[in-house]
Amino acid sequence: MGKILVLNGPNLNLLGMREPEIYGSLTLADINRRMRHRASEVGLEITFMQSNHEGVLVDAIQAARGTTDYIILNAAAFTHYSIAIRDAIAAVDVPVIEVHLSNIHKREEFRHKSVIAPVVLGQIAGFGAESYLAALEIIILRMGDMR
Repeated sequence: MGKILVLNGPNLNLLGMREPEIYGSLTLADINRRMRHRASEVGLEITFMQSNHEGVLVDAIQAARGTTDYIILNAAAFTHYSIAIRDAIAAVDVPVIEVHLSNIHKREEFRHKSVIAPVVLGQIAGFGAESYLAALEIIILRMGDMR
């Protein structure tokens, strides 16, 4: 059974009430429920974590080493400036897929740059909750290739 860790950064605990015109009306619990359902259909173990604190996310990435097959990461605002998260990803041998609810390249200029993009497997942005599910589907396909 493959193990997936879904990490969410700052303010994502406010999904559903925070700027729904940008982030949609689903809560983080709604997104997690959808992902858990899909993962269970294919026999994957999936765990979720959200933190507003950079170091907590760094610790989770480091702890995934040797215990987790893939990480799906929405680093939120940390995407644009957290060298600590970038370095944690680079230091562990766990493939990471970066996701964003909104298309960061169509937003304010400061959101266009992802400092973590160079060290992740790929980036999915702009599809709302479907960004997470698309990342999960990619993992399902890749893990199927490994069986």
